Parts: sequence; structure tokens; C-alpha cells
Amino acid sequence: MTANLERIHDSLPALVRQMRAAAVDRREFLRASTLVGLSAAAAYALAGLEDPFGRPAAAATEAGVVRISMRIPPLEDPATYSWVYDSNVARQVCDYLTRTGPDNVTRPWLVEKWEASGDVKTWILHLKKGVKWSNGDELVADHVIWNMTRWLDEKVGSSIIGLMRYYMLVEYDTGEKDDGGQPRMGLRRWSEDAIQKVDDHTIRLNCAYPQAAVPEALFHYPALLLHPSQHGRFGVGAIGTGAYSMVEYEVGRKVVLKRRDGYWGPRPAIETIEIIDHGDDPSDAVAALAAGRVDGMCEASPSQYVALSKLTNLKQYQIATAQTAVARMQQTNDTWKDPKVRQAMRYALDTRQLIRIAHLDRGAPGEHHHVAPVNPDYYKLPSMKPDIAKARKLLAEAGHPHGFDTEIFCRKDPDWEPVCVQAMAQMWKQIGVNVKVNVLSTEEYRKMWDQPVAPFAFTAWTHRPHGVMTLGLAYRTGVPWNESKWSNPKFDELLAQAEATLDINKRKQIMKDIEQLMLEDGPICLPLWRTVSTFMDKKVRGFKIHPSSYIFCEEWSLGA
Repeated sequence: MTANLERIHDSLPALVRQMRAAAVDRREFLRASTLVGLSAAAAYALAGLEDPFGRPAAAATEAGVVRISMRIPPLEDPATYSWVYDSNVARQVCDYLTRTGPDNVTRPWLVEKWEASGDVKTWILHLKKGVKWSNGDELVADHVIWNMTRWLDEKVGSSIIGLMRYYMLVEYDTGEKDDGGQPRMGLRRWSEDAIQKVDDHTIRLNCAYPQAAVPEALFHYPALLLHPSQHGRFGVGAIGTGAYSMVEYEVGRKVVLKRRDGYWGPRPAIETIEIIDHGDDPSDAVAALAAGRVDGMCEASPSQYVALSKLTNLKQYQIATAQTAVARMQQTNDTWKDPKVRQAMRYALDTRQLIRIAHLDRGAPGEHHHVAPVNPDYYKLPSMKPDIAKARKLLAEAGHPHGFDTEIFCRKDPDWEPVCVQAMAQMWKQIGVNVKVNVLSTEEYRKMWDQPVAPFAFTAWTHRPHGVMTLGLAYRTGVPWNESKWSNPKFDELLAQAEATLDINKRKQIMKDIEQLMLEDGPICLPLWRTVSTFMDKKVRGFKIHPSSYIFCEEWSLGA
């Protein structure tokens, strides 16, 4: 057994021993072992479990239409998506190289398998053979390399750079000067051989530094594979390897997806998927479900739970997640540049009260660092309890003995977000900080969520399988999704160490330092971790709630 495991990866025998000695739990073992190339079925078997999320077989019957309530934002360029909704449309048409399931285990998808070197600096991706695009072309390595090259082009502006910045890119002097007369730096691949074609179905990634989670990064929701002939655009008739084709699309209104012939996986049971946008008013989606105009929803908000629970034709699904929203303070703004001010804002908040007020106690209190209890790399620090006296003292030391006035921006939908912001604003009053709450439509907020015009704003962040992934996307210096503009060299250094560390317990010790640093200097107040719920008609079979609120329509079928 040991020799067989070593052939897959050097770290596996020790990982099995750690699990059997209870030095790591089974959840952590499943995630870590599959990342270095062990199949999910084998990992579950070693853990004494049956894989509950293996690829489902083709449905016995084929028929019908399923209608889903979900917001429909602009869909033009998947590499630049910044909301789950857009990817939930495009993922029915286009595929990912990997897929992370509801159990946080990452499995091959368009790749047949992957191999990692012992130092996790080299990753070999073996593509499935015979996968056809909807235009009849076979998926080959050149298509994947075209996509990866585009993801890492800073001109495109993809958030994937936040995940791959450290190990695939390097800064260089562009020869230009910025407004302050300093050299303007750019990003490029650290080596021409960083992405190598081995043959038509094999790609080698040569990382500048060790990286333990490459397969997870390949399922980051903007990492959809596009056909090169589309030049990065997505719309009606887009070429994809997925189970459906998009035949109708109108922003804010409706999307229609039709099952296509020639899909490489089991033939989907559902012929047509319709996605309907019911706007910012949560009662409209409830009314549509009650009247049978839709069969389910991507995600329910707390204000909808009571009404939807009374509908006997619906089944409720729920899952603990790392979904949250953060009140982020832009470090580049004069109001928020002093870490004592940011720390005072955290000490003013009672997160146990916030989760009761805003989310009906469904989830866990926030801890003001962006690593969730459900993440396997989470380290449990003592809770940052509210301390009004300490918060006032910090403000006085920062030059605000009487507090100050400011404003915060948030979305109207989902409705728990403005409720949470209003509750936080009341708590901030206790330390003399008077916060005007500006509630915007989803469309208005989408346009300015990361811009200097909103130095204080409340932004939702979806679940990711481990904390390092979110930290790289949101807080690494200079990456596209660093909406707080926070830059801390020590944080960047610790994050790189954590990303490179395979041993779970060693990684947690690094995360301890990261979490503590964020409590002291970080740019966010994090009120809660969400347990997410949704509702589907009982006739829709095969639906599994995903912690990131992703939907996979090719898995569904219709019952009586």
C-alpha cells in the first residue's frame, strides 16, 4: 500500500498515518490527499467512507423544463466575473479543468488526472481525450494554454492573478513612470516555460515556488475554458464543452439554456433550463415559487425562509459555508489609513448579536479575519470580543477622541446585507463613529464595489475550500480583487509560506500568524459566517446544495 501511495505522491503515506493517528481529521485528509493526485474514490475508501459526490450516472428519463430564480448580470467575459451569478450561467455552457464538490474535495473534470512533484512546484495536467467543443473541435492542450495565458495577462484583469500571482508571475519594470515619478511595474510569467505543452493532451505547469493547491485554483469561478475563436467573449451561441448551449439572454431578465448533442459526459435529463431574474425585492421570487412559475432558486435570503418553508411542494437544502460579507476599509483613504481606527471599528462590534439580527442565527459569529471555521486551514484564535472602552482609546490615539462621521455603501439584495450594515452602524455609534448607510441596487453596487469612490463598503465573498485561496484573492498586495487596497509585506510573506505548505498542521500554525495579523492591522470587519439555504421543488431530482451556491444543471432530472 505504501509503495502504491508513494508512486502517486511522496506525502501520501505520512498523510495516511496522520489520519489513522487522529493527527488530522478525515475532512482534512480527503482534501489534502486528493490535491496531490489521489482519486476521490480511493481517498474516501482509505478514510473508511463511500464517495457521496462521484460523477452521477445518466438519468433514466429525459424531459422537461426547469426554471430557476437567480440574478442575471452582464456575462461578456468569464475571466473577469466577480459574482457567482454570472458563472452559474456560463458553467452550464463552458467547463472547468477541475471541480470542487460540496465536500470541498477537488476532482478531475476536463482533466483525466493530475500529478504533482514532491516539492509541489511542478504540476502535470492530463486532459481527457475525445472531449468535443460544441462546434465539433476536440479539446486540446493549445486551447487550455490559450486560456491560461489570458488569465495571467494583467491587461485582462482577471482575479485569477490573485491566486497564481506568487508562483506563476513576476514583477518587471515597464520602463514607464507613474504619477509620482516612480518606475511603473508590470506582471508577466516568471519564465517562458511556466506553462508548457507536453503533447496535445498534456500540460506542465512549472511554478516559481511551491504551491499546494493548483487543482483548487483551476476551479476558481472565472477559470471557465473558452474556445480561442471567441476571443474571450461569452454570449448567445458561445462555443463550450458544457452540457448546454445558451439560446436566449437578457441582462436582468432571463436566460434560456438548451441541452446540446455531443456533450462528452452522461446525457443530461433536462432539456431546457430557464433562469429568471426577479430583481432586488425578495418577495417577488417567493411569489414566483408559490405560483409555480419557477421550480427553485439559486439561494434564499433569511427574509424568505418562513414563507418558503410553508410551501409543501418545496424541499429546503442548507449547508455550512465560508460565505460572508465584509465591511472593508480602504487603506489608501485618509479615514482608514491608521490601523488603530480599523481595529477600533472591529472592537465596537458584537458578532454574536449580528448573526442573530442579520442571519437568524444561521451560521457562526465572525472573527474579523477572513478564514472560516469550515476551512481546513483555519486556526482557532480567542474571539475578539466587543470592547467599547478599548475602541474609544484606540480612536483617541489615532486623533479622533470624539469619533468621526463617515458613510458606508451596501447592496439592497440579498436583504440580510443592509440589515447587517444597519446593525453595525448602531454599534459603531457607541464609539462615536456615525455611519451613514447608503443602500444601492445590485447594479449600482456592482459598478463601484472596489472603487475609491466607496472607501467604506460592505461586499459579499463566496465560499472557497480553504482560507488561503480567499486571502490570495482579496488581500494580497496589488491583485485585481484587493478592494480594500490593503498592502502588508508580512502578510504577503506568510501567505506565500502557507500556500507552499502541504503538511496541514504546519500550515495551520502559519495561518495562526496570518489571522492574528489581520486582527491587528487588517482592513475588514467580518460580522458572520453564513449557513446557506435554498429551496427547490421536490420534483427536481439530483440537486445538491454547494457551499459556493454553484449550480450544475447537467446533474438534475425531473420526477413525478
